[in-house]
Amino acid sequence: MPVRTSPTARRLALLALTLPLPAVSAHAQDTAVLTSPEGVVLEEINVQAQSNQGLVQDGYVPISGRIGAKSETPIVDIPQSISIVTQKQLEDLNPQSTEEAIAYVPGVTTNAYGFEPRFDAFFVRGFNATYNGLYRDGLRQFAAPSGQFRTEPYGLEAIEVLKGPSGTLYGASSPGGIVNLVTKKPTERPFREVMVEAGSYDRFQGNMDLSGPLNEAGTVLYRMTGVLRSAESQMDGVPDDRVYVAPAITFKPTDDTTLTILGEYMNATTGGSTFYYNDANGVTDIPLPDPSYNSFSQDQWRIGYEFEHRFNETFSVFSNSRFASVDTDEEYSGLLDPVTRTYYAGLVKDEMQTFVTDNFLKAEFNTGAVRHTMIVGAAYNWVDYDDAQGTGTLPRDGFPPVATWNQSQTQQQFGIYANDQIEVQNFIVNLGTRYDWLTADTDTATASPVTQDDQEWTYRAALSYRTPWGFVPYVSYGTTFTPNVGTLITGDPAAPTTAEQAEVGVKYALPAYNALITASLFNIDMKDGIVFDASSGVNEQVQQDMTSRGFEIEAVASLTQGLSLIASYAYTDVEIKEGARDTEGNTLNGVPYHQASIFADYTFQKGLAAGLGFGAGVRYIGESYGDDYNIIENGARTFVDAALHYDFGYRTPKLEGVRFQLNATNLFDEQDQVCADGYCYKDQGRTIIGSLRYRF
Repeated sequence: MPVRTSPTARRLALLALTLPLPAVSAHAQDTAVLTSPEGVVLEEINVQAQSNQGLVQDGYVPISGRIGAKSETPIVDIPQSISIVTQKQLEDLNPQSTEEAIAYVPGVTTNAYGFEPRFDAFFVRGFNATYNGLYRDGLRQFAAPSGQFRTEPYGLEAIEVLKGPSGTLYGASSPGGIVNLVTKKPTERPFREVMVEAGSYDRFQGNMDLSGPLNEAGTVLYRMTGVLRSAESQMDGVPDDRVYVAPAITFKPTDDTTLTILGEYMNATTGGSTFYYNDANGVTDIPLPDPSYNSFSQDQWRIGYEFEHRFNETFSVFSNSRFASVDTDEEYSGLLDPVTRTYYAGLVKDEMQTFVTDNFLKAEFNTGAVRHTMIVGAAYNWVDYDDAQGTGTLPRDGFPPVATWNQSQTQQQFGIYANDQIEVQNFIVNLGTRYDWLTADTDTATASPVTQDDQEWTYRAALSYRTPWGFVPYVSYGTTFTPNVGTLITGDPAAPTTAEQAEVGVKYALPAYNALITASLFNIDMKDGIVFDASSGVNEQVQQDMTSRGFEIEAVASLTQGLSLIASYAYTDVEIKEGARDTEGNTLNGVPYHQASIFADYTFQKGLAAGLGFGAGVRYIGESYGDDYNIIENGARTFVDAALHYDFGYRTPKLEGVRFQLNATNLFDEQDQVCADGYCYKDQGRTIIGSLRYRF
């Protein structure tokens, strides 16, 4: 077992990893020996998923990363609210979707639409982040109304949530922030894992994760991650099947140069509609779709690279690019009358291809007593989207749906940006700006072709101060400019969304513990935001202006005694300033005022119970409105999650690497009514999954 030093020495040693050193790759089980400049061994520690994105984790606690800075920076020094779901959290929670993975993040709403296996749908600080808020490895992941890339949580080493408008560094993004999915990368040390899972609704799943060097010199690394799943769901006739494979290879010819090529293919199958019939009293237990016409099949793939090279102690260059494609074929139906059992039916076929690239030069230098980390870059996004839809009656009646109207859209966005992080004694100043050009062509069956040409500046300004007591207060201002994929109810393309945020906060890395506490107050003003209206049976875009104000606090800790903890609270108030629904002054639906959560996991370190661990979590979702007219009200709900696990290798060395785990989500099967956009849904019910993992 590694020799442990004091938590203070441990944190100082970990922070040493954030210095501008050559990038490395590791996994949660890898160790790193830290030494002083004189060669004295400080400590051997477990490094959590330190990838070539500069992300360093220690249990549940993020130490440093590039999110919010694009340069390796301690999390406490980044002048913006950040929450990171670490590799250890993902392993303990064993989430089956992005929503489950970020359910304990303050300011994130994941259950506005209840049971919904088709999409990763969530809000950040009151704004829908499903369509413009998802990033993967620092690059935007486009989404259309029915064509959205799905996420396999087993393929991730972390999830980074950056709160508030972040247009200067990241370009198009949600006003509430971005959720960056960090893909598993090749490791320098051999790592092999196989896992089998079984659980609720006839769920059977096999996972595979293999990584390590391909040559003796360790200059070529590989990783292969895969998932094969067959499962049903809480609604009859709605499967949750998946095939996922993600190969990756890294070339490191020198310590100063790294090139990683990342690929993915996934096929996912579920139901085209997963809703329940609504009567005059709200949601019922009657499934809305007819099982004979209810399918949602999706194929997606991506190929991309991450490249970085350090020229000298001053200059480094970074380049990320990705091409991705998603094809969706959806057949859905809906119950019109439970007495006559009559149904309507619909068909949606979406195809989307995207290319995104981000390239920047980093310069680290001093001007007298002032330390600069300057980034100058250029980014380009392209998306081609085709949509065909139709409605009719069920095929058994002889009138199957056919595609009666189509729309296509092509967007190109090019941006140049610069940011300077200036350190003067204990002060850290961030100043940045960006200029974007947008061109878009939209062609629909209901309107004349439209060409858009827009340009916009975005800005960033922030100030942090490192106090002698470890507190780091900060104040920041940021804006964003985001083109929207799809069309409005009128058939016209949606206008770009703009937003600005003012935020004040404080971060505190406890010097005597491996723990981090953050708190923030924010105000976001958004114009031309996208809201979806499902009253016609099809998601249609409308635009409105909103203001979000709130407070968030979060604490994460992983202690040497085997205890890890997440605790948070968020207050969010979203007011509609101007909207197409004539709802000015009302509160946005689907977003609760109050949310609180806590999850703790403990593993016995000694005695007969050594290796046995258990976890428990509580998620409280406060009252909210179910429509923008503020007529429908959602009551408060509380969900309980639990986990039980045992590492056989603690007591039986021959079984080292074998771990059994049992996870229960919504343990007490609370399935209350929750309404959004004027329609009511049912919460996802209890799910229990058992897994057996072997690492070798």
